[in-house]
Amino acid sequence: SNFFFSQLPDPAIEDQGKDYIRPILNKYAALCVRCPDYGTRTNTVVLVDSEGHVTFTERNMINADVNQWKTSTYEFKLHS
Repeated sequence: SNFFFSQLPDPAIEDQGKDYIRPILNKYAALCVRCPDYGTRTNTVVLVDSEGHVTFTERNMINADVNQWKTSTYEFKLHS
């Protein structure tokens, strides 16, 4: 489902039902979603500099508890 929401907003979808779809897009396309049955459990940031150094940082929710997160960071260099 993350792939679907990462493609939004799609202008064609928005134009078909602006009054109906816009609140849904705003709710689920946010950086951090909090709803009873759906929500953000992982955040990922990938930074790449001009010399090919990569910093990959990911934050994962622990045991579906919004107050508990584990952050992991990996650094490496791209091969040219």
